[in-house]
Amino acid sequence: MSGSPTPTAGVAADGDGRVQLAHGAGGRLTAELVAGTFVPAFANDALRQLGDSALLPLPGGGDDPGGGARLAFTTDGFVVDPVEFPGGDLGGLSVCGTVNDLAVAGARPLWLSWALILEEGLDRARLERFAASAQAEAARAGVQIVCGDTKVVPRGKGDQAFVVTAGVGVVPAERVRGAGAGDDGGAGLGDENIQPGDAILCSGPLGDHGATILACRHELRGVELRSDCAPVHGLVEALYDAGVNVRAMHDPTRGGAATTCNEAAARCGHRFVLDAGALPVRPATRGVCELLGMDPLYLACEGRVLAWVPAAQADAALAAWLAREDGAEAARIGEVLPREPGTVPVSLRTAFGGERPLDLLSGMDLPRIC
Repeated sequence: MSGSPTPTAGVAADGDGRVQLAHGAGGRLTAELVAGTFVPAFANDALRQLGDSALLPLPGGGDDPGGGARLAFTTDGFVVDPVEFPGGDLGGLSVCGTVNDLAVAGARPLWLSWALILEEGLDRARLERFAASAQAEAARAGVQIVCGDTKVVPRGKGDQAFVVTAGVGVVPAERVRGAGAGDDGGAGLGDENIQPGDAILCSGPLGDHGATILACRHELRGVELRSDCAPVHGLVEALYDAGVNVRAMHDPTRGGAATTCNEAAARCGHRFVLDAGALPVRPATRGVCELLGMDPLYLACEGRVLAWVPAAQADAALAAWLAREDGAEAARIGEVLPREPGTVPVSLRTAFGGERPLDLLSGMDLPRIC
């Protein structure tokens, strides 16, 4: 369950015991669905990681569970509406989303599967555009689409096209997830490694993908905004090439940066404070949010990385990103503090010096965002 939120106990009652759209929006109901249905049904150590990718031992990797390279394996479904949007489409999005789940787990992405569920009557030219953009993004990420499947459902039983992917990569031995990494480098990638004093970094403007989808659905004219849909493997490799000891990484997709931070805070047991004045948000994204009553911190990104690094290495990490075109607007957006009784896991420090909570959304924010 790549990118699955940290579960909380029980499944929320919805009146008649049926699945709601909000169960797929990435917020509190998604977390409760995972905790109440999927984790008990498929309980195993790999699944309990609930990371962006499952990390699995490679055959012949030795008996030491903490050593050797690891296989990274992820899967995802894509039901974005609309299926074509400024900056991307269903095909390219499906590849980027899968590659990114592998990359932020510290893996070097290698192979993808690509399965299609098509509605009868879909325009063949549109399908060919999906395939072309999927291949273009795969080539950009240095991965191959090596297998797939196609199913067709009757007209009215689908919504043009859905894509289901799986991805495989390899985490080099020096990046294998494990606690106890020091400030000067060494192995260790995972939320449990985040420590008080660490810096929180973002590789670029937040909420562009979600705002673009919103603008399309509401037919907002004159909005100069494009999805940030892109593979992030290069951003990840830049941090490692710079010698940065990355504690944890995530791509803030469904539920945006605020939800991703809540999930990471729940796993590490500390609290995160984001700085409102440091958050990179494009004026067009902010304008769409103000018009429609949304918060850019809860809108999905599809080409950004959130990284937690030791404060002493924050400048080096930022320099590595700022030197790249896809990291030219990277910023240090917050800090990690000890979690004290009575404090919330994630908060936003305002321009006036106060803090407001950034909680998991309880209801539906923006379904079918990816």
